[in-house]
Amino acid sequence: MIERFGSGGPYEERFGYSRVVRAGELVITAGCTAIVAGELRHVGDPYGQARVALGVGLDALAGAGCPASDVVQSRLYITDPAHADDVGRAHRDVFANIRPAATMVVVAGLIDERMLVEVELVGVSAR
Repeated sequence: MIERFGSGGPYEERFGYSRVVRAGELVITAGCTAIVAGELRHVGDPYGQARVALGVGLDALAGAGCPASDVVQSRLYITDPAHADDVGRAHRDVFANIRPAATMVVVAGLIDERMLVEVELVGVSAR
């Protein structure tokens, strides 16, 4: 069984995607950024944006019945290699005790040039 969960974010309806898709025990987020209530948080601060984006992803997973402890993979997309340490520190601060498999990739840019980081999370949770 496949379930889809939306968050009401500004791009979901516009671009036709779900914030989270659950397929059996696999729970996957779409890309999550530091946009909260339509506003980008921590402009110019990669650590702050990463913490917010990770929180958005974890909240979305929780809404689909997947707790943070069930996260098995994270993907971090950053727009500048100079932000790697700050974003990595934010990841560690959130996941130090969980330690999912992680990938960090430098990309040319995100949909809003003020966005410095986007994250995707994957969990395995039976509910």
